[in-house]
Amino acid sequence: MPVTVVRFNLVEPGAGRASLAARYRAALDMAAYADGHGITTVQTEEHHGADNNWLPSPFAFAGAVFGATRNIAVTVSAVIGPLHDPLRLAEEIAVLDLLSGGRLVTVAGIGYRPEEYALFGVDWKRRGRLQDELLETLLKAWTGEEFEYRGRTVRLTPRPYTDPHPLLLVGGSSRAAARRAARLGLPFFPSAHLPELEAYYKERLAEYGTEGWTMMPAAETPLLHLAEDPDRAWAEYGGHFLHEARTYASWQSGQIRSAVRSAATSVAELRAEGVYRILTPDECLALGADSLVLHPLAGGMPVEEGWRSLRLLAERVLPALGG
Repeated sequence: MPVTVVRFNLVEPGAGRASLAARYRAALDMAAYADGHGITTVQTEEHHGADNNWLPSPFAFAGAVFGATRNIAVTVSAVIGPLHDPLRLAEEIAVLDLLSGGRLVTVAGIGYRPEEYALFGVDWKRRGRLQDELLETLLKAWTGEEFEYRGRTVRLTPRPYTDPHPLLLVGGSSRAAARRAARLGLPFFPSAHLPELEAYYKERLAEYGTEGWTMMPAAETPLLHLAEDPDRAWAEYGGHFLHEARTYASWQSGQIRSAVRSAATSVAELRAEGVYRILTPDECLALGADSLVLHPLAGGMPVEEGWRSLRLLAERVLPALGG
């Protein structure tokens, strides 16, 4: 049985307040439906200042999902660590861990958009040091013991639900990120299928005498949409996928390695490329993938079409997989 993921970033270009609020409520309804049908994970993420209303507050959204569900995990992949106050983030994650009974997974990255740092007045050049401070503070704060923080002694309560601490992974595509994870004994989440970086991380684990593991994307990690008629769906909704693909492409420099990376400039090119795929339920079953990542509201997809895709996964694909 593959891991099944429903991804939400709540993008809707040009949305009015009522439309965007309806999209947020639909996402919560979809999360509750996914939870009731045995889907494994809701995945969300953090970006700021995007004209298309990309979700900026993944932990607020995660809290709402936990209130609407009982079993599904929420993965924040990724939180932009240096943009957060370390003590406040430690509290936020601890409370969500308690609310959810340990269902929160946090991937901490440093981002790749200097304009997001400028928005919050955070020095882009200090992002590595700020990330070190954040991760070290989280791990100390969650022990419930006193520790030194910026020249004063502090102790945070309440302690999280998960022992020894909520699941925290270090994300990234650089050797610096791999070293950071290994030094702290934290799991490493490469941003793409990077076996050479995984090997480097394991070497650093041995060097530091720590223990850890990797959660690496597969060589192909397509974002899926299900439809009875893919040709119709591409014709009617391909522009939504292209909008998201072009947005990502505008943010990512040549040094950024990501599992979601497209060079397409047209819907036809995007379809041929395979990063985004619209499949029938039978085609989805034939993938034989270890994970299925459904993106039902991609790029401002109409809510009703998103529901059709999600129901096909839950009612046609999962039963055939034994879920």
